[in-house]
Amino acid sequence: MKLTIKQASQILENFRETTQSDKWIDHCICVGDTAGKIAKALTEKGYNVDIEKTITLGYLHDIGKYTGESHGHEIRGYNYLKDKGYDEEYCNICITHSYLNNDIICTAGGVPNPEDKPSTAKFIKTHKYTIEEKLINLCDLMCPQGRKVFTIDKRLIDIMIRRGAYSNTQYHIKETYKLKEYFDSLLGYNLYDLFPEIKDNL
Repeated sequence: MKLTIKQASQILENFRETTQSDKWIDHCICVGDTAGKIAKALTEKGYNVDIEKTITLGYLHDIGKYTGESHGHEIRGYNYLKDKGYDEEYCNICITHSYLNNDIICTAGGVPNPEDKPSTAKFIKTHKYTIEEKLINLCDLMCPQGRKVFTIDKRLIDIMIRRGAYSNTQYHIKETYKLKEYFDSLLGYNLYDLFPEIKDNL
């Protein structure tokens, strides 16, 4: 079953009434809207990007936090959407958004043990990321807990302050910059130019 922006937004707003904190909901909206703006710019450059899907995936990527718990939210979100009957292309974002470079180690806030998550590690290693999923990877690292858009520098520092630095932190940071450079190259300019408000959020 497909999902629309309107449906994804309604799912979020329904949880706003019951969740312990709605900061993650505002974060999801920020990620979706930010990714949608980049997706629109890419389509104007002639690239085949589904703007509707991009925004929808952004809205849903952290849906597993509906319990108020961050730990395990990837699988919890995947199962939530799967149980509702939504297509894999929407469920997958709950897992893929946390990991860059097809590597379960390339994540923020800690070093996962692939042996503890064998199915997730295998999925991430073999999954072919869509351009829409890559946009969510990037924009998740541009939006803190709220609706402001930050540079990835500030967002990564925010994560390290809250969660600490680990043996994989440098690896994750390097891959984050590579991802931004990839989209900069597609656009032909610095994607931050799409967000003039960024300078006010430094």
